[in-house]
Amino acid sequence: MKRRSLPVATALTATAALLLTACGGGDDSSENDKIAGADQSSSQPTKSPSPSGAPAADKPDGVDVSLPEDMNLVFDWEKPKDKNEAAAMEDAANFFRAIYRGVDKRTSREAAVAAYATGEGLHYAKTQIDSRVEGAWTATGTRRHYEVSTRSASNGNSVEVAFCVDSSKFYGKEVKTGKVLKSDPSIADYDHFRVIMVKYPTGAGLWQASKVFVKTKAEECR
Repeated sequence: MKRRSLPVATALTATAALLLTACGGGDDSSENDKIAGADQSSSQPTKSPSPSGAPAADKPDGVDVSLPEDMNLVFDWEKPKDKNEAAAMEDAANFFRAIYRGVDKRTSREAAVAAYATGEGLHYAKTQIDSRVEGAWTATGTRRHYEVSTRSASNGNSVEVAFCVDSSKFYGKEVKTGKVLKSDPSIADYDHFRVIMVKYPTGAGLWQASKVFVKTKAEECR
């Protein structure tokens, strides 16, 4: 994984209560060739993260995105030739690592969440984490991300990263008891994501998720 050296900010301001639903859920087919949020800019954080004991290999931008051994996020992605699209794709993966790190640490105020998300992307991340914290469950197993595609906005500051997700072997787990909440495989295990990544304003190579669109029960991902 590419390493970048930059002063990533991590402080999160207090926000209003979040709905426990995914941002942009359902199929959004009105965009055609225009990337939603392409005119957005990334927010600049205000503080540097606290030092972490995780190995440097787990900190691509100086922020810990390591996960427990039983929480396996697989990104079966082929790196695009375009430099910006490759960096945006890499940080889209880090965005999801950050979410599940927050789930594992039981807080949406994780440094990685602030580093890899902004705007509606930050709202989405916090919603996903907070719903699991309030439900007293975490996650275990393997979540596979595949069939990825990227496309850049004309302004060069926004990249859409689209991909499928297979959660058929990724389960909820009760924090208190450790009970794994398995269910029979179904179309509900497959989702299609479109994540709008925007360039961090310093130009240091960091990209942040600004919008998340999710199509659930995605037949095209089976």
